[in-house]
Amino acid sequence: MTDLTTLLEVGGPVAALGGGAAYARAQHPGVYWSTVGLPISTARLLSSYGSVMEACGLTVAPSRLRMLAVKATTRREVRPVPPRRGIIRPTSTGLRLRLRLAPGQEPADVAASAERLRHAWGVQAVYMTTVKPGVVELRLVGFDVLRRVRMPRKVDAGFLQVPVALREDAMPFIRDYRTVPHQLTLGATLSGKSMYLRHLIAGLAPQPVALVGIDCKRGVELAPFASRLSALATEPEQAAELLPVLVKEMEDRYDLIKARQGIAPDTPAEEITSDIWGLPESERPVPLVLFVDEVAELFLVATRKDEERRDEMVTQLMRLAQLGRAAGIYLEVCGQRFGAELGKGATMLRAQLTGRVCHRVNDEASAKMALGDIAPEAVTAACAIAPERPGLAVAGDTSGGWSRIRTPYLSLGDAAETCRELAHLVPDLPALKPFRPDVPVRPVETPGPAVRPRPVTD
Repeated sequence: MTDLTTLLEVGGPVAALGGGAAYARAQHPGVYWSTVGLPISTARLLSSYGSVMEACGLTVAPSRLRMLAVKATTRREVRPVPPRRGIIRPTSTGLRLRLRLAPGQEPADVAASAERLRHAWGVQAVYMTTVKPGVVELRLVGFDVLRRVRMPRKVDAGFLQVPVALREDAMPFIRDYRTVPHQLTLGATLSGKSMYLRHLIAGLAPQPVALVGIDCKRGVELAPFASRLSALATEPEQAAELLPVLVKEMEDRYDLIKARQGIAPDTPAEEITSDIWGLPESERPVPLVLFVDEVAELFLVATRKDEERRDEMVTQLMRLAQLGRAAGIYLEVCGQRFGAELGKGATMLRAQLTGRVCHRVNDEASAKMALGDIAPEAVTAACAIAPERPGLAVAGDTSGGWSRIRTPYLSLGDAAETCRELAHLVPDLPALKPFRPDVPVRPVETPGPAVRPRPVTD
């Protein structure tokens, strides 16, 4: 009886501790990692490092001098040599570890063994980056950071850079317009595409940038941000009037560059290799970002007159995509589908959009439109996005690299309020004033009738 009582007294706290750990792992994975997962994974790594590297084929034969030294000092068996391990640096989401590769090894050998290392050390994922020749860094992610997205507190983002999402390796995904000037974002209904666009606008609002929108869904997506927009077109007819103005603005900027550099005025814009960033800051035009939501609406036609208008708009969009970067004009094209079936010029326009972000789509063909020319693995990953994970997407560019990302939640009211607070930053562009959206004045709340205190009586 005494033994049973003692067992119950000891087992109660142990069961409570185990239940608390299970709850923390399910509901608060960051807390569980910092308190339980980090020590366990570190112990596994330290105790099994040599054997795991040997099992993964990441060891080399020891040098002749090492073999002679081991035989002369000990009677141990001379084992293969793994990469030299650096200091383990814990983070809030995992571990970081640098390896110095042995002679004859290459970073591709380590990258090919990432899945084996993940299982051996009991972590969510292992990613490898090259630091310098002969040195690689392993980033171990302890839990699924995309299940509940929490952006890092400090993100080094400069001008025309927006930390818009979190990558699966716990690093922020930064939309850099200077590096990737134009981007195509695809996604089905309720896939999180609007949330991604919302983060971009809210992130660019505090910067000295002109924001222009084309939203042919009567403006339901971009109208809440009208106070920060320099121009907004909500119908194809308005877009047909706005796009020539943007092309003229681009041509005027090229004329400014040519005048500054002493180039003849009749020189074709295609032959100019410089851009506005070479101009003095006092003469530099303000950068302009054009958001096109539901781009398919610009391609759909019903009559021959609409077809002529469509061809003109597509031609102007292609000119902006081909020549706009040097003039400081950047494109953010969004839609549910984007391919050759939209009509003439669609494939050519897509080829000019370097960045690609594909949310959940309704068919494999849509994923191939966005990522098929990047990597087949990216198409497979985009088709595997579950409907219960809105905001999850596959991001890549035409260089071939890609990764999974997820956008954190941002309410429409908060994003619209950010734009209203920063409405004074709308730059002065005279050519776009006719297209400046009407911002409704917020009604002033009238105070209610004054409540007079009642005298205290018996």
